[in-house]
Amino acid sequence: MPPNSSKMGDGNGHGLGRPAETPEKRAGRPPPTRPGGADLAGHRDRGRALDQGKAGKAYPSLQDRGQAEARREPGPEGRRPGFQVIENHYHVDTWYGKARLTAGLEIKGEVLSLLGRDRSFLDRDLNSALFIDLETTGLSGGAGTVPFLIGAGFYREEKFNILQFFLEDLGAEPAMIHDFAAFLAGTGFRSVVSYNGKVFDLPLLEGRFVMHRKALALSGLPHLDFLFPARTLWSHKQESCRLCELARDILEVEREEDIPSAEIPWRYFEYLRTRDFSLIEPVLYHNQEDLLSLLGVVIAGAGLFSDDADRSGGGAVDAMDWFGAAKVLEKTGDHDRSADFIRRALAGRLTEKVEIEAKKKLAAYFKRNQDWEKAAGLWQEMAPLEQLFCFRELAMYHEHRRKDLRAAADIAERGLERAAGVSPFYEADFSHRLERLRAKLTAQKNKGPAPERG
Repeated sequence: MPPNSSKMGDGNGHGLGRPAETPEKRAGRPPPTRPGGADLAGHRDRGRALDQGKAGKAYPSLQDRGQAEARREPGPEGRRPGFQVIENHYHVDTWYGKARLTAGLEIKGEVLSLLGRDRSFLDRDLNSALFIDLETTGLSGGAGTVPFLIGAGFYREEKFNILQFFLEDLGAEPAMIHDFAAFLAGTGFRSVVSYNGKVFDLPLLEGRFVMHRKALALSGLPHLDFLFPARTLWSHKQESCRLCELARDILEVEREEDIPSAEIPWRYFEYLRTRDFSLIEPVLYHNQEDLLSLLGVVIAGAGLFSDDADRSGGGAVDAMDWFGAAKVLEKTGDHDRSADFIRRALAGRLTEKVEIEAKKKLAAYFKRNQDWEKAAGLWQEMAPLEQLFCFRELAMYHEHRRKDLRAAADIAERGLERAAGVSPFYEADFSHRLERLRAKLTAQKNKGPAPERG
């Protein structure tokens, strides 16, 4: 995954993210283990617990929910020189910040279809999905970029499993690709979930498969690239929609001792030069956290559309999130449900900027449905906030719906005063509109013919 798409932590006790810092004292947790039993943490201590989030909800510690299994295993056709497959398994009752992993299995195909804007998800669920994330020798893609770590996450046997295909020697890439292809052939995945994978991960992986004369079984499957719905859901409340920041702010998870994506290629090349595995340990952690964070934010986003989601607009679901959900529905053309979600958002606490945007969308919905009084009420609310379009809409409403030329002219005049020197477009619009309305008023007074509408 390229740097602007961001990532996160590992498995049940193996670098699993913790809630953002709170004043409460944190219980210790055992360090993660490296495949083969060695300390995966190596030079650093990740002994912190997952205990309490910002909202005061107690999350079970790692001791309470059990340890993840982490081990080095051979690939589907036996261990080959030059690469290894590392496994981590998380029971579905595990909490990752505010997200319980089992919730992913409850997401309906209808919601996945909504988020991905792809009706082929209607008969699918995450039980048959592959979550994928690559770490590569370069961040821009291209024929010379090699995916030296393929992270694959999937549900099986009451666990969320993460397999990491790690390339120890560049010359072993054909063998690793062969084993990964065999893994895919034996699992029957029906969809793909990624974060910026449509642009980066899948095209790169397809290119490597073609180079090694293999067909990628994932090509052509429904693909939920969650970067795009995440931006729709949260860009209005987040400075960045990088995955690690969403996990921190939406899931209340901190990625402990994480490394920047830009540092990963350097670490790999240094590993090839020195064979110092401690350079790779943070990369494995980073990749595992990315897959868990991806699952977590998909669960959080989908939860906004679940049947039991808080419908009050001011409770467990943040009003800003209701507005994001409304934007998702708007993009699919479901304007009625979108308007319902906007009402929930307006019942809660929004920033001034988002509140204006929400009212604009709701007013447009009322206008589309010719509910003029409700639309005008919202335009009237926003007009004092120097929203020039509201003066234009109100002038048209009074002229063409209420047939009140005097009120329309007064509003156009106020709009012209505010637009002068600020907006050439609105200044010209109000000037022309006011001239025409005054001509109409004069003609009406003289009982002569009025000029044509313009």
